[in-house]
Amino acid sequence: MKDGAEAGPIPRLLLMGAAGLIGFTVLAVAVGREGGVGLTAMPPAQVVKAVEIRADDQDDGSITIRDDRSGALLARVEPGQDNFIRATLRGFAQSRLREGLTREKPFRLTRYDDGSLELDDVVTGRKVNLGAFGSTNAQAFARLMPADAGVVR
Repeated sequence: MKDGAEAGPIPRLLLMGAAGLIGFTVLAVAVGREGGVGLTAMPPAQVVKAVEIRADDQDDGSITIRDDRSGALLARVEPGQDNFIRATLRGFAQSRLREGLTREKPFRLTRYDDGSLELDDVVTGRKVNLGAFGSTNAQAFARLMPADAGVVR
């Protein structure tokens, strides 16, 4: 080595300082998580309206979407139209088929007090927040929500 500098082991005091810093960091994170320090929590959204919907394929390639309780026609999706509704409902139906389940039970469309809209399948447990796909796609499903739909428990 040049200038008489000697390479050697890492000084013990430096190692103890690094270990102390790591220990303090782990302890601070644990205390923060346990105590909720620095976390912001929103209250859970409450259900405003919900409707159970049934989608049926028609011979002409369209899909009829009905309120399962009243049987009222909510929408008729023609071939080539409302592709987001068509693809989402088809994906939900195919999930059931893959699991060997029937199409007997309806899907649930729910609006919450924070304005969000969710489609869920109570049979498979699959849920989709429709707002995650953009407001235009969420609005396509929002029009399926009848004005008089009540809260479904």
